[in-house]
Amino acid sequence: MNASEWASLLNGREYGSEMTREEKRKAKSDGVLIFYGYSDDNVEIRGVADEEVSAYDGTTIKLLSNGSVMEDHDCDCEYCGYKKVASVAVHADWCQIDGYSWTFRTDVPHSTFDIMEDGEKFCRGIVLDVASIGSAIEKEQA
Repeated sequence: MNASEWASLLNGREYGSEMTREEKRKAKSDGVLIFYGYSDDNVEIRGVADEEVSAYDGTTIKLLSNGSVMEDHDCDCEYCGYKKVASVAVHADWCQIDGYSWTFRTDVPHSTFDIMEDGEKFCRGIVLDVASIGSAIEKEQA
């Protein structure tokens, strides 16, 4: 399935029951990344990456072209070259935008889905095809 099909499948799921184990494995084999908020301080990433990112009050997650999450790096030295790594950003916002506790922004083409909590909007998650990350990085560098 592609990002749009995954978003359709996940749309309307209840908080705490976002994905099954089998769906997580299938998302990985389909080459997608799925982002959704969990609690008030975590972002879950499923699919090609399987990560839980601390995100109290929101965060920015940097993705490498293969879909892996780039870890924070505090080095300012001009020799390590770490800052020269090409990546794209996914912004996780915790701020009640349009009635959601969590929303996500990125320049990478993506599809959206809603996670509900007791019938109310909780999270507007995103799904992106990993193949589109490389294109977004190239576009950003041009």
